[in-house]
Amino acid sequence: MTRARRPAAVAPDDIALFRDAIGPVRVIETPMPAVEALKPQPNTRRHDEDEAEALRETMRQPLDAMAYAMGEVLEFRRDEVPSRTLKRLKRGEFAVQDELDLHRMRVDDAEEALRRFLGESRRQQFPCVRLVHGKGLRSEFGPVLKALVDRVLRHRGDVLAFASAPPAQGGTGATLVLLRGH
Repeated sequence: MTRARRPAAVAPDDIALFRDAIGPVRVIETPMPAVEALKPQPNTRRHDEDEAEALRETMRQPLDAMAYAMGEVLEFRRDEVPSRTLKRLKRGEFAVQDELDLHRMRVDDAEEALRRFLGESRRQQFPCVRLVHGKGLRSEFGPVLKALVDRVLRHRGDVLAFASAPPAQGGTGATLVLLRGH
């Protein structure tokens, strides 16, 4: 670490020599800079109201609904899965070997059924399955089952990719899943 050096003291003889060399000097008066008044802080009342409303809204929703990714269409792929594979999945080009319908299930029951179904599908070496969860249009809390499916699939290592089904196979009310083989 280097230290900054202090300027050396100037000898009085050097000061006199400097003044003789440059001659008389004239001091230029400079006006004092105007002091700017501090800008008032913005009124955050509306922001505070919005934050309070958002907090109240999250308290009304179950945790699974909060996990719901924004947007209608679900899609996800692991880095090792080529993007063209996801495109094919979204177009419905993979044969679906099995299906699980989660309609009208409670969230806890649906999560248990989903985990069992995915495990069994992998054991049977089904590369592509369909999950029917609905769009959540009649649910008081929105697409809770869809949010559950999204959350569970993203955290499972045996799921390579998933996407909302094409319209002929259920549209955004169903999800196609590609599973890793043994």
